[in-house]
Amino acid sequence: MASLRTHIYSLLGYATIFCSLISCYTVPENHVPLFIFGDSIFDAGNNNYINTTVDYQANFWPYGETFFKYSTGRFSDGRLIPDFIAEYAGLPLIPPYLKPANHKFVDGVNFASAGAGALVEIHQGFVIDLHTQVSYFKNIEKLLSQELGDAEAKKLLGRALYIISIGSNDYLTPIVQNSSVLQSYSEEEYVAMVIGNLTVSIKEIHKKGGRKFGFLSLGPIGCIPGLKLLVSGSTSSCLDKATRLAHLHNKALSVALQKLENQLEGFKFANHDFYTSLIERMNNPSKYGFKVGNMACCGSGPYRGQSSCGGKRQIKEYELCEKPSEYLFFDSGHPTERANQEIAELFWDGTPNMTGPYNLKALFNL
Repeated sequence: MASLRTHIYSLLGYATIFCSLISCYTVPENHVPLFIFGDSIFDAGNNNYINTTVDYQANFWPYGETFFKYSTGRFSDGRLIPDFIAEYAGLPLIPPYLKPANHKFVDGVNFASAGAGALVEIHQGFVIDLHTQVSYFKNIEKLLSQELGDAEAKKLLGRALYIISIGSNDYLTPIVQNSSVLQSYSEEEYVAMVIGNLTVSIKEIHKKGGRKFGFLSLGPIGCIPGLKLLVSGSTSSCLDKATRLAHLHNKALSVALQKLENQLEGFKFANHDFYTSLIERMNNPSKYGFKVGNMACCGSGPYRGQSSCGGKRQIKEYELCEKPSEYLFFDSGHPTERANQEIAELFWDGTPNMTGPYNLKALFNL
């Protein structure tokens, strides 16, 4: 009798181990994960875990000083737009894919990498480009299928939100590096290449079950502190070429998304007008509760536009403001936590003139 009981307990023990490996739990029927792709606007720390340089990292003080009280790898004083989206969706902070931990992938994963572009060539070897980010997502899709079974995994991925912020580096990198690539193509041709790569990635995610997508259009990249300092002459000018490319990109993105809506089964999207959100706050900071709209909180030089925040990069001297919440930009090209929260609110629950045809809340509830 004792040996029979021992045998039964032994079998139960094996069953428990087996269940832990394939996750016998079932996911709630209405559970909506959040999968995040993109660049430094969304990167929660993936670049902490790759072989790169400090130019593409923010894992040092004063990054993170406001909310986390330590640097997490986020290019801000605190939380990013996806952190607030996760909060509004009732999810925990979504972890970076490369962070070593026992992740609950059923809540989602953050694949974003600072410096990444839609084009593989952008900062190649130093960042995780969009194509590679999507390949990491495919790894997660396989894991979820193993854990939940194919049918449950497919349902979960169909309910999930996929948010993407990409493109800024595709245009800023050749401008800042004075690359010949923008002489080799017309502006329209170059934009078409960027949008083409983004479209391929969207289709790959859709093929694996993705249906509900959110996009940040490009912001006024020619007017960020890091670009304004490159403009000679007028102290208030933006870099026209970058601004023009941003407008072309946003127009092409809108057209591409409408085409995908007609081509891909069940494809629905929220496209937030990031350009208008930022430019309004740059031009009228006090209207939105900021004191400073055109200068960074942390950095050096005109507009504190030199990428010297923290003193770990090429330029060691930098200035740091006392209250980041009074500033729209934390460093040469990234919003403060307060600005991120305002943008996240518009992305989540904005009206169609700012986020459309759906907002993220509407997609979440579909």
